[in-house]
Amino acid sequence: MSESPRRRRDPETRRRQIVVAAAELIIEVGVSAVTHRLIAGRAGVPLGATTQYFATLDDLRSEALHHLVTEVDAGIDGIRTALEERGATPAVLTELILRGLADARALEADRAVVTAAIDDPQLRALARRWSDRMIGFLVPDYGVQRATAASVFIDGVLWHARIHDQPLDATLIEGALAGILGTESTTTSD
Repeated sequence: MSESPRRRRDPETRRRQIVVAAAELIIEVGVSAVTHRLIAGRAGVPLGATTQYFATLDDLRSEALHHLVTEVDAGIDGIRTALEERGATPAVLTELILRGLADARALEADRAVVTAAIDDPQLRALARRWSDRMIGFLVPDYGVQRATAASVFIDGVLWHARIHDQPLDATLIEGALAGILGTESTTTSD
């Protein structure tokens, strides 16, 4: 009777599974509701694996939040590329906002990080970086004040959609951006 060889686990893969599971749970239930038990269950690993790879639950939560930051950064890179290719017009910005609002996963990742950033100075710096990047994309065409105002407005549009469970009308968004940026809107208002 031969024994089957013991399957060797890849520690980096298991660690990554745990981080991804924690990130998913943070999106679903919030940072404060995430526990070792929930994470282990989602990752399909023994409960002890979460403490084997992370000294504390806070360390694991932090790693998961940084995983979400990486996801959001990738979305911001896509916005930069689109603005470089098509121009930072109110119409293009509106289209990008509406496309972003349609991506539930990205919206939830952004919300999770931003709400956690309220109490975490390191995360706050990362979340602030997103606004700073958006401002940086707009400054060459509109100057610092208008770019800052547009970035604040865009943040407001995203949060408004989350609170009201539906996005604002594209015409309203584009018209407001045109007013903020001092340009002409390509759409007509009511």
